[in-house]
Amino acid sequence: MNQNTFQKVGKSSTRMYGPEKILVCGYASKEQNEFLRFLTELGLDHIPVIFVTEADIGVTLRELLKRNGGSGMGEDSVLKRAVIMSGFTQDNLHLLISAYRKAGLPSQLWATLTPTSENWPIGFLLQELEKEAQAMKRRT
Repeated sequence: MNQNTFQKVGKSSTRMYGPEKILVCGYASKEQNEFLRFLTELGLDHIPVIFVTEADIGVTLRELLKRNGGSGMGEDSVLKRAVIMSGFTQDNLHLLISAYRKAGLPSQLWATLTPTSENWPIGFLLQELEKEAQAMKRRT
């Protein structure tokens, strides 16, 4: 990510890299159920969701994605608010992000799993995503 590896995602039903799961960071326990209801409304409730906690800061995305859906549920998280999608189709990625923004929900970072990022600790990924977000703000 340090070398401007930001890539625009197209639209297709082709599945992107990784197992179909969602890593969610920075949500209070009461917000977790709201996010799950939101996924149900979009028809994406079949995708397992893993809630990342502060204790996971040094765990790689690869290891986090081995967890069962619902892991971390009920634990407040003070990590940077982010959603990392793995194994999504491009169409579902666009559906989720677009619906989230239209719903006026709190701002958060978004990412998809890559062969490179799966080896990064979640804390490092969140730092890199924040740097990218700041760089994008400066460009606009």
